[in-house]
Amino acid sequence: MAKTSATSGKATTGDRKPAPEFSLKDGDGRTVSLAGYRGKVVLLNFWATWCGPCKFEIPWFKEFEQNYKDRGFAVLGVSMDEEGWDVVKPFVAELQVNYRILMGDDTTAQLYGGVNSLPTSFLIDREGRIASVHVGLVGKSDYEDEIERLLAAPASGSFRRAGVGMPAFALGAK
Repeated sequence: MAKTSATSGKATTGDRKPAPEFSLKDGDGRTVSLAGYRGKVVLLNFWATWCGPCKFEIPWFKEFEQNYKDRGFAVLGVSMDEEGWDVVKPFVAELQVNYRILMGDDTTAQLYGGVNSLPTSFLIDREGRIASVHVGLVGKSDYEDEIERLLAAPASGSFRRAGVGMPAFALGAK
């Protein structure tokens, strides 16, 4: 597996590991699970309202949601704010976020390898496998190129049930 930078990792199609399944609440109290996004390319972004680089990415993610949603793409933002919806809802309203925001927890962060830095984003292919991981701020064009590539790839089977644990490629294993 070749690293694209100190903060990014991509897996070839055969090396991709299943994205761990989760169920989290959105701002309306509805339970949202990753399984509900079967067949879509998903940008799963762990973020917080106090995170400067996260604020920088949000306009990009809004644009991606708008531009790619009709092609089977979705952004899921997982807020890691300890203060909960009291700080997240006004922040999301002020920025007019157009994608689904969920309230994260330590359990979900651990499923994804112990998300210790924000932002941390995972691009998940149509098969429910992690195609790339970005820790910290990366370029908008990096995301666009990856999203375009994943959207162009044909779906090759049914969505696989997610496993537990961080994929080895994301930890720098070869």
